[in-house]
Amino acid sequence: MSTTLDSFNKWRIWAVILYLFLAHAIAADLRYSVPEETSTKYTIGSLSKDLNLDSKGLRSRKARLDYQGERRYCGVDLDSGRIVVLQRIDREALCGTTSNCLLHFEFILENPLELHNVILEVLDVNDNAPVFPKDSIKLEISETASTGSKFQIACARDGDIGINSVKSYILSQNKHFDVDARSNRDRYVDIVLKSSLDRETEAEHTLILTALDGGNPPRSGTVVVHVIVMDINDNTPVFSQSSYKVELFENSPPGTTVVKITATDLDEGANGLITYYINHLSDRTNNIFQIDEKSGEILLMGQLDHERASAYEMEIQAEDGGGQTSHCKVLVEIVDVNDNAPLITVKTVTNPIPENTALGSEVAILNVKDHDSGENSRVSCSIPTNLPFKLQPSIKNYFTLVTIAFLDREIVTEYNVTITATDGGTPSLFSTTTLNIQVADVNDNPPVFEHQIFSAYVAENNKPGTSVCSVTARDPDWRQNGTVLYSLVPSEVNGVPVSSFLSVNGDTGVIHAVRSFDYEQFRNFKVQVVARDNGSPPLSSNMTVSVFISDENDNSPQILYPAPEGKSLMTEMVPKAALSGSLVSKVIAVDADSGQNAWLSYHIIKSTDPGLFTIGLHTGEIRAQRDIAESDNMKQNLVISVKDNGQPPLSTTCSVYLLISDNLAEVPELKDMTYEENNSNLTSYLIIALVAVSTFFLTFIILILAVRFCHRRKPRLLFDGAVAIPSAYLPPNYAEVEGAGTLRSSYNYDAYLTTGSRTSDFKFVRSYNDNTLPAECTLRKSPDDSNIINFTDACTTLEVRHLN
Repeated sequence: MSTTLDSFNKWRIWAVILYLFLAHAIAADLRYSVPEETSTKYTIGSLSKDLNLDSKGLRSRKARLDYQGERRYCGVDLDSGRIVVLQRIDREALCGTTSNCLLHFEFILENPLELHNVILEVLDVNDNAPVFPKDSIKLEISETASTGSKFQIACARDGDIGINSVKSYILSQNKHFDVDARSNRDRYVDIVLKSSLDRETEAEHTLILTALDGGNPPRSGTVVVHVIVMDINDNTPVFSQSSYKVELFENSPPGTTVVKITATDLDEGANGLITYYINHLSDRTNNIFQIDEKSGEILLMGQLDHERASAYEMEIQAEDGGGQTSHCKVLVEIVDVNDNAPLITVKTVTNPIPENTALGSEVAILNVKDHDSGENSRVSCSIPTNLPFKLQPSIKNYFTLVTIAFLDREIVTEYNVTITATDGGTPSLFSTTTLNIQVADVNDNPPVFEHQIFSAYVAENNKPGTSVCSVTARDPDWRQNGTVLYSLVPSEVNGVPVSSFLSVNGDTGVIHAVRSFDYEQFRNFKVQVVARDNGSPPLSSNMTVSVFISDENDNSPQILYPAPEGKSLMTEMVPKAALSGSLVSKVIAVDADSGQNAWLSYHIIKSTDPGLFTIGLHTGEIRAQRDIAESDNMKQNLVISVKDNGQPPLSTTCSVYLLISDNLAEVPELKDMTYEENNSNLTSYLIIALVAVSTFFLTFIILILAVRFCHRRKPRLLFDGAVAIPSAYLPPNYAEVEGAGTLRSSYNYDAYLTTGSRTSDFKFVRSYNDNTLPAECTLRKSPDDSNIINFTDACTTLEVRHLN
């Protein structure tokens, strides 16, 4: 007894568990109903209320209602959580004559992923009127037909179901026929003969048969029945089977014989000839099947698709020549073949993804389905193994694409993820889809210069704005993270801000000179350039640019000795006994430039006697080229050109005035010893031309005048006070210092020069040399006479007086 009780309790426990499981399973599906032909935005129900969801989070969780069909009939209002009508719903087009028209939806939520099945029942409304197979029916009745005879007419079909389907028939008012209300209205309608027919009295009768449905208001359909009174036809066609069931592969080609229907009629002649019809061909079957009216053979005319319709049901009518009919049903079941590849649907994808995405992050959600059935619909998915992603199975037929490795946009900027879905059919079919996953850049790389230290060279006297050099920094990041901006690090050069010397183009990195440089002021300096990207936060790096200023030949030689004209007149005394090679004077010059631009060369470009003196090419020493002769002109003027070695070379000229004399007593006058240059080469050419064309007589006259002029000229002891020998250049005890460019022999002159008018005369008293002027002798001014200079020593006293 105890064992029996324990067994009974166990069964009760299992029953409770099964009940709870079934209750949970039933509660898991949401069921709603909606009348067909409902307008859009019609509210069917509240998903958020029925599932206890917060309607505010539906949009962030990407809530959606999926339907595996060509059209979307319903959707979810993300603001209220209500399920609403999106498109017109036609129950007859969806379900035909099926009593329960159900649409299956999937309500999907992400983050986390949730899936709820939603069943929507489409309720029928009276939107279809009854329709007869033909507009008119010919009914031949023998006049011998007995009262109460029934004649079958194909019933009207109504696309609606239930109460909205055909409920009653009404026959137009007549005295011979009526409708049998008890007939099988699902297949045919019986017309009952109420009274005998008399062909001789009335050979034809026209009746109107009206079919009414049960809707409110009711809809109706009519057919005209032409009754022809004939001789007797007492046999109706009889089918060999009341129903036929056929299986047909969905890939059967058009023209395939589906089935052959056979019916017999015992009558003879026209009453025994049978014609076959397919009653009530719907739009879905009208172009698919066709029956041979004579043979009853049903042929396949269109393409079959198991996924669109798994079975077709047809009503075949056999009609003999007398109008007698009979009916049978043909059920064609479509056998599935693996003719559909899996369908991959990308439900959501995150694109682009940051390169610093964490491992395991969700990238995409995919749905994979196969419209075939059975094993043909089983699918598997895969992606290439050399990618930093993995495809994980999720709920039902959903897959999630997640990251399994770190990403680096600078190495790989995008990934083409090819997803392959394969079904379980034989042979198997597959389909692919490719996701282009872009990797979004993160500012993780600073700009990098090509060189950390760079030397730039710029010539002095450059124009402001001249390009000095160009620096380049590379940043492998993208767009603004890789956009490099250049600037100078604030610093000073010799106490002056570096911005006063250089500027840098922030976009191109080209460094420009702000002002003109002078090599003679400073020769080089350094500046730091910073490259900063435009990321957030920005990254930067520095480099050093050494700017070297190269010398240009922009300074002409400057002559230090003799002094330039206009400041003072410098005259050198050359002894008459000077021999060839004797140092007469020296030109001293300098050049502010450096290098070869400062290499100086000296040239005599003009002289009174071209063959008398020469100058050292690089020393500037003026030497006698030959011995001084008595016939040489006492006044020698040399024009010296000092030229540097720059490109192009620059030069400066100076005049050196030489007096060939042993003492001042021999000097006739020092009036104006400046060398007058010829006006131009053209003047020289004109003079030469005139001399060439002059007559011999004119030449003779010129020579006579020149001789007379030479004889009349006499030496003068007095000279113009405007020509002076400054004591700064001819001091007492003027002596040669070897290598200094002065005279080798010492010639000293005692003279007194007034500061009066240009016509002041001086009396030359005495000249002396080292033999006549001992070292202990002195030259002094007389205290009692400001115009007298006394020279006193142990031997003699000299006096120089100013003569007015």
